[in-house]
Amino acid sequence: MKRLCELSRLVGITTLLVLLGAVDPLSAQEAASAVGAFEAHGEVGKVLHAGSVQYDEEKKSYTVAGSGENMWLSADALHFAWKKISGDVTVSADISFLGSGGNPHRKAVLMIRQSLDTDSEYADVALHGNGLAALQFRDEKGGMTQEVQSRISAPRRVRIEKHGAYFTMWLGGANGEMEMAGGSPKIEFKEPFYVGIGVCSHDRDVVERAVFSHLEITAAPVNVAAKPAAATLYSVLETVAVDSGDRTVVYISAGRFEAPNWTRDGKALLFNRDGKILRLALGAGKLETIDTGYANRCNNDHGISPDSTWLAISDQSQEEHKSILYVVPIGGGTPRRITKNSPSYWHGWSPDGKTLAFVGQRNGDFDIYTIPVTGGEETRLTTAPGLDDGPEYSPDGQYIYFNSERTGHMQIWRMKANGSEQTQVFSDDYNNWFPHISADGMYMVFLSFDKSVSGHPENKDVMLRLMSLSDGKIKILAKLFGGQGTNNVPSWSPDSKQLAFVSYAIVPGGPSKGN
Repeated sequence: MKRLCELSRLVGITTLLVLLGAVDPLSAQEAASAVGAFEAHGEVGKVLHAGSVQYDEEKKSYTVAGSGENMWLSADALHFAWKKISGDVTVSADISFLGSGGNPHRKAVLMIRQSLDTDSEYADVALHGNGLAALQFRDEKGGMTQEVQSRISAPRRVRIEKHGAYFTMWLGGANGEMEMAGGSPKIEFKEPFYVGIGVCSHDRDVVERAVFSHLEITAAPVNVAAKPAAATLYSVLETVAVDSGDRTVVYISAGRFEAPNWTRDGKALLFNRDGKILRLALGAGKLETIDTGYANRCNNDHGISPDSTWLAISDQSQEEHKSILYVVPIGGGTPRRITKNSPSYWHGWSPDGKTLAFVGQRNGDFDIYTIPVTGGEETRLTTAPGLDDGPEYSPDGQYIYFNSERTGHMQIWRMKANGSEQTQVFSDDYNNWFPHISADGMYMVFLSFDKSVSGHPENKDVMLRLMSLSDGKIKILAKLFGGQGTNNVPSWSPDSKQLAFVSYAIVPGGPSKGN
């Protein structure tokens, strides 16, 4: 008994109880002392060096010390200060690291977490030692961490918002105001959940420190009856790396834009907004409108010719506002009409640049057609009952990939370029749309809706999935809130390493969030 009392004095009664097996680590963690606005703090995951939290009541700031090897893949290791909350929540703080050097991937985070388990579901906004700001998340227990990297580096102030099951990242931009910077993953948390701040050194043998000042935590019940007029839609142009799945925000704006094309030289992205085709130079961030003449109601079916001299557009400004296929010079100019009949929606350009593939509605049926780029008679390639859509040529020009609901729900098919040998590529329970083949011919990406979703509507939980064409293996490239407008058209980078797409977020309130 004397030895037991002495041991308890040295290591603390809570730690002693853990060592003796009387209290599990999670309970011990929850027994840590309260600090400032937080109920408790402690280690999450395997940490070799204990962290700490110091609260300066006068400055209303928290200095968090944390170790831990990483917060990634299926396990996290960090020091975390938390409180339990239910409903919607917003957490904001100014964050700065103490000391220079250290691992460039060290993280100071604003975190919302289901549990204190190392592999728990979570979402956070992580400021890294090198200035990178990212929305990181694990949408199922034991799953892999994903992230959306912001275009804003080294923000002074960061914020994470939870609205229902969706999470968005907000950062203090150059103008000092908070800007919507990325989102919006869906994670279904059970209430209550953990909300707080934390630090991971990204080096298990090192303790790093970060200061969280002007911390604000606000919570409110989920407003399931919120009217659409009380919310703002944000469109987020993103790229995703095929090998890692890392996502990067390229451009973001309130309102809706759609369907990016990557230019053949890899230097810009095109997309449609408010009937116009816009060009965004990568890196410089300069946004330009391409002159399409009288064709001023362009929809989300557009693409660039193989030689980069022409742009195919689908426009609804003429003839009862039914979509007509045109081509215009890539730099802008007078549109030249291609299809006599309407509606017609462009989707593919043959590798030799001589033929366009499109979807046409004729006599009430949507089928796939081809037509010479010089104009002339259209050729019907599909006749099966049900909707056929999204035709796109393979890089060698031998096949056209498309999606068809001829078997009961939307699946991916392919056929010879002349319409023969129509074959289903694979079969599953999702509704799969818009197959796009990488320039090297190795991969196909497509958009997957739940089996309960009819058509390809906007504002749905969807997945971008990637198929290796050599072995037919499929993996999830990204989960997002999107659908119509996400990837209706070819959007591969010319080196086949990245894909461009648009995700969306619906956020309560107006487009300006202030400080």
